[in-house]
Amino acid sequence: MFPPSRKDFISLTLSEGNSYSHSYNNAKHRRRSCWRKWKQLSRLQRSLILILLALLLIIVIFCFSSPALCIFSCLVLFLCRVVSLSCVLSYFLGVCIFHPVCLINPNSFFFFSSWRGAMIEADQATEAPPSAHEKDVPAAAKLTEEDRLEAVRDAFRHAWKGYKSYAWGHDELKPISKTYGEWFGLGLTLIDSLDTMWILGLKEEFTEAKAWVEKDLSFDKSVDVNLFETTIRVLGGLLSTYNLTGDQIFLEKAKDLGSRLMPAFKTPSKIPFSDVNIGKGTAHPPRWTSDSTLAEVTSIQLEFRELSRLTHDPQYQEVVNQVSQLVHKLPGKHDGLVPMFINTNSGQFSHKGGVFTLGARADSYYEYLLKQWIQGGKTDDDLLEDYLQAVEGVKKHLVRQTGPSRLTFVGELSHSRFSPKMDHLVCFLPGTLALGAHNGLPPDHMELAVRLMETCHQMYQQMETGLSPEIAHFSLIASDSKDVIVKPADRHNLLRPETVESLFYMYRFTKDSKYRDWGWDILQSFNRFTKVSSGGFTSINNVREPNNPAPRDKMESFFLGETLKYLFLLFSDDSELLSLDKFVFNTEAHPLPIWTAPPK
Repeated sequence: MFPPSRKDFISLTLSEGNSYSHSYNNAKHRRRSCWRKWKQLSRLQRSLILILLALLLIIVIFCFSSPALCIFSCLVLFLCRVVSLSCVLSYFLGVCIFHPVCLINPNSFFFFSSWRGAMIEADQATEAPPSAHEKDVPAAAKLTEEDRLEAVRDAFRHAWKGYKSYAWGHDELKPISKTYGEWFGLGLTLIDSLDTMWILGLKEEFTEAKAWVEKDLSFDKSVDVNLFETTIRVLGGLLSTYNLTGDQIFLEKAKDLGSRLMPAFKTPSKIPFSDVNIGKGTAHPPRWTSDSTLAEVTSIQLEFRELSRLTHDPQYQEVVNQVSQLVHKLPGKHDGLVPMFINTNSGQFSHKGGVFTLGARADSYYEYLLKQWIQGGKTDDDLLEDYLQAVEGVKKHLVRQTGPSRLTFVGELSHSRFSPKMDHLVCFLPGTLALGAHNGLPPDHMELAVRLMETCHQMYQQMETGLSPEIAHFSLIASDSKDVIVKPADRHNLLRPETVESLFYMYRFTKDSKYRDWGWDILQSFNRFTKVSSGGFTSINNVREPNNPAPRDKMESFFLGETLKYLFLLFSDDSELLSLDKFVFNTEAHPLPIWTAPPK
């Protein structure tokens, strides 16, 4: 799955104070400003400050071993700010001569500014637990299940606070500028979050959101929407929420939307167009091509099939089954691996000798092969055959190990040449492989899942912010010092869910607590480097620069719909909470029931 921001692109941010190689240093200006402030103070103020300095110096000399000095220094800093001396001298008083006890965590005493004016509050509640070498028992082990679950609820409430305050009813929150972004004008974040709120037990927030769906959500508007994104986020979100709550309003809205998406399938080949005008009932390919992305046309089946089951109307399942059957028979696959594009006129693969990847534009094709097979009660042998062939193709052509630490990763084939490039999107694969093994597929699928899970963890662990880049390259040279190489254009983090998604599956099937600890570390990093104090979380431009991660001013809907949901399920001890023997998750983390009998 991918929104426009998930496509491969080069992101270049040129702004004051945010250069990767030459950051502006205004120290000289600050020195002048402090001298002017000093001269502007009254004689009484200057005398008071000098007396405080003298007293502090005496205490430093005679009582430096006392932790009480830390508190005294904070008081001095506060007084200096009261009398308006807040530049170099106040910094010196408040930091440079603090007692070492304070220097262990100076942020516990202050609010600090970053991100070109965005105020971020240092939150002790989200501090990472001390590492194992600091204490005999890692602090993470002392956290209870409820502690972690409540931390996820807190993160959701904070994200929802920003959305409700500045973007209510709109598609996406821009938390830095305190405004919103519109993609389709369908309240994407709100609908994507419905089942998350229900699962987290946030009844007040859910009730407010439901009222908006009932009164304000309308699909009767002349707007072009992307078939894939609208299906997985909006249709999937409505269907999931109906299945969880039984509330008829969600099914009514889902049926209305599903019928408005049907014109996409009116093509010569039955391969759907990428875009639909849900008000006019027309559809078309992108302006620049007659191709559709393979992931788009093969990752809508779970939702349309479920809509047929619930409405007893077979038309929705029939159109997506035609697509699956056509792709199953197509020539041009490479040991089960598929090209990234398919032509809506001819129904044939485009660019057959191009790129074979499990990243953007192809990822969820492989995911939905397995999940459709599971959803339908494991009765469709064509889906299973395609999935098993694809896994063998991945192992044969795309799996490699790094030179330094022998990390297993999945690369790409580009015009028959191997590239050690792996999108963060590929981190869905450990969870999918584990799900297949849980459903009786070969045990070596789980072995590969364990190795890939470690690599996805390292994509976070080896970054200075503890957050993964959008794309990683891997070194195949044994003498290199690092396994993970990140190019400047790939250093952004979009609050993506794929790694925590796989951690959820791995923990459910193995009960190995390390997967929970890895997920907890990721949540702490989100809190430290993406949380905006006024509400919401922001994607960032640079995971390698903890002092200036450079916000992109956008909170994707999948952060609430997927990332926080999977973290909550990861930390829950209730294996019956969305049991993986009863539900299958679509590629936007919306749970749909596994059929006990196919729809009639």
